[in-house]
Amino acid sequence: QVHLVESGGGLVQAGDSLQLSCAASGRIFSSYAMGWFRQAPGKEREFVAAITRRGGTTNYADSVKGRFTISRDNAKNTLYLQMNSLKPEDTAVYYCAAVAARLGYTTTRDDDYAFWGQGTQVTVSS
Repeated sequence: QVHLVESGGGLVQAGDSLQLSCAASGRIFSSYAMGWFRQAPGKEREFVAAITRRGGTTNYADSVKGRFTISRDNAKNTLYLQMNSLKPEDTAVYYCAAVAARLGYTTTRDDDYAFWGQGTQVTVSS
């Protein structure tokens, strides 16, 4: 089992940048494929980005491609989401998620992830 804690959210203006972090504890972090999801008020939770165990492969939702970057530091047991050129429609609670996986595995489906953080709020004003 792995415990996940997100941080780095806040209130920013459109065009600004933020970096979210997800600190993991428990089992070996490098055993897990990781993802970021978000949920806006009144909307379903949606996929944002995903990364394989060693970070060699990443996937992004079309809505964030070219603006967001997912990365991980296995030595620090931490997952990151660098968000640039933020838009008001990026406003949501952002969650990190983990799934024990083989090397090279990545998934965009929230049902595939076994462990979730509590979320961090990102608000982008226009």
